[in-house]
Amino acid sequence: MAQIPIQDTIASFTCIEEALDYFEIGFDRQFIEEFREPLTKRFVGNLLLAKPDDWFSARRALKNAYCKIQRGRLDRHTRSACRGCTTCQRR
Repeated sequence: MAQIPIQDTIASFTCIEEALDYFEIGFDRQFIEEFREPLTKRFVGNLLLAKPDDWFSARRALKNAYCKIQRGRLDRHTRSACRGCTTCQRR
């Protein structure tokens, strides 16, 4: 049985929620509805830069995109933690 390359799997997704579910990343539906386009663009950009070769590197690209959008919403002058970001490891 031949394995499907990760790029083909990612290309088969029709929405960002499918990618989040596939990579087992918890997410807030309200956040996704509000930031769907920038999250998708950042994820695709990360994939172009990183050229993932396995599930883990593709997951990392999506986690980085999700966290970057979340952290971008925080006040830059405080040291507040990333709240609501279920994937952030910078808590």
